[in-house]
Amino acid sequence: MTNEDAKLSVSEFIAVCNQELEYSFSSCIVEGEVSGFKVNQNKWVFFDLKDENGSMSCFMPIWDLRIELEDGMKVMVKGMPKITNWGKFSFTVRQISPVGEGSIKKSYELLKKKLEKEGLFDPSKKRPLPKDLTKIGVISSTGAAGYADFCKIINSRWGGLDIQVCHTQVQGLVAPDQIIRALNYLNERAEVQVIAIIRGGGSADDLSCFNDELLARSIAASRIPVITGIGHEVDESLADLVADIRASTPSNCAEILTKDRKTETANLHKLISHAHASLIQRITNEESRLNSQIHSVNATFRRHLEVLSSKIVDYLSDVNRKISEEISKTKNDIEHTLKILDGLNPEHILSHGYAILSGKISPGSIVKITTKKQELTAEIKAIKERE
Repeated sequence: MTNEDAKLSVSEFIAVCNQELEYSFSSCIVEGEVSGFKVNQNKWVFFDLKDENGSMSCFMPIWDLRIELEDGMKVMVKGMPKITNWGKFSFTVRQISPVGEGSIKKSYELLKKKLEKEGLFDPSKKRPLPKDLTKIGVISSTGAAGYADFCKIINSRWGGLDIQVCHTQVQGLVAPDQIIRALNYLNERAEVQVIAIIRGGGSADDLSCFNDELLARSIAASRIPVITGIGHEVDESLADLVADIRASTPSNCAEILTKDRKTETANLHKLISHAHASLIQRITNEESRLNSQIHSVNATFRRHLEVLSSKIVDYLSDVNRKISEEISKTKNDIEHTLKILDGLNPEHILSHGYAILSGKISPGSIVKITTKKQELTAEIKAIKERE
């Protein structure tokens, strides 16, 4: 039995077909016009994609729909075809982007109105650029002319900047997700002071990736200030509207982020000249003021010195008087003490006819009797208490 004669159940046949479709069209891009657009249960999006000769059913989760859709819009969808369990052909959409100036403008206006109503463009939420920028994060295609212009202006105006570059696509279906990943990466590392998203000029189709809803919300949610330089001055994208600062071009973005070396040098020379003249004038004024103060201080010092000298003389005279009084008092005290000590001297007592008895005072004991000129030894015969 050949493959053509294989006997399959309905579900088996559908599975084989889907297997073949997945093998042949694992991911493909189809372009057409939207018809019968509807949202079911605020979860699922259904619409037909058609051209002059055909139509196919499309399906996608609503969270993958990052633009505003209406019937009649021309779009480009990326996804995978399959046959449903009910035998219907369906195209599961993963990414979608408007095509053509009219559809791009329509989608842009619808999404702009939605985001504006939510307050994402509110000027009060815009943050100024940090002063004295030294670290800049750049999201761009490093092979694009816009990036080359940006680097040229940066290097010619002010060198020495630390620039971290995240290379991404800047057009096509994959561009929004790549830019979002770069934004998240720079925010997570938190090593730069500002993030610049740049892309040179192009057609409406080329720039339509910057009208992606999730990209716009990611820029608005960035913790680091974001500046955009996308396309030319006349081009406007949702990324521009939600950014903290919008530059007209990549070159203008570089001009906003950096100081001009020639202008800064001229300004510096002016400041130095002004500071020099101001310093000379200040020195002259201070010299005059100090001379006046010195003259006044000298006169005041002489007056204070005269008063102080008089006080010192009076003080020293008073000190001398008090020292003399203290010496005299101390001398009298010493003489008085010497007299008292002299009266208590045993020799002095002996000279008046007294004697000193020493030894144990008891009957039969031998004692020593000392007079002024003699030492006598005697025995105690008896002891009698005096009345």
